[in-house]
Amino acid sequence: KKQAALYERAVAELARRLKDAEGIARRGLVLSVLMQLKQICNHPAQYLNQADFSPHNSGKFDRLASLCEPIVQRQEKALVFTQFQSLCQPLADFLAGIFGRSGLVLSGKTPVRQRAALVRQFQQDAGPPFFVISLKAGGSGLNLTAASHVVHFDRWWNPAVENQATDRAFRIGQRRNVLVHKFVCRGTVEERI
Repeated sequence: KKQAALYERAVAELARRLKDAEGIARRGLVLSVLMQLKQICNHPAQYLNQADFSPHNSGKFDRLASLCEPIVQRQEKALVFTQFQSLCQPLADFLAGIFGRSGLVLSGKTPVRQRAALVRQFQQDAGPPFFVISLKAGGSGLNLTAASHVVHFDRWWNPAVENQATDRAFRIGQRRNVLVHKFVCRGTVEERI
């Protein structure tokens, strides 16, 4: 409900502001609000720049929990991609509660020297059960075949970028079926993406 209310308010505010905007300012306003709408779809705390990422305030967090519970029971591993670097740690904290142990995070802030070590750690049979990755940081060059699930928490504008991210798990040497889950909030800009 909180997400829906924030989304409606942002759309109404955009409509009001567009009446007075022209040219490049109008385009900039639309692009800015599109990003805000995507943040609202992820979690209200991301949009409001708050620290409380309570799962009951986000349909996506709730869906992620129900998706990961059987993954935990089958002792499988998951990759979770988001385009927002700021969402990586809240997702990792949330998933640690579901999996009962911590996972890994790779974002633009991760030093290049550490990336190979993180990949080796994830690839081990007894390694971490999940890996949260920002789309731009992990879209290419990683071999993560230990995962049998890929979750695109939010949608990227270019499907080729998402496909590259999915290919981190679906590579030569992969012996498991790989299920790809793409989260989309109904009735929002995400359906258009």
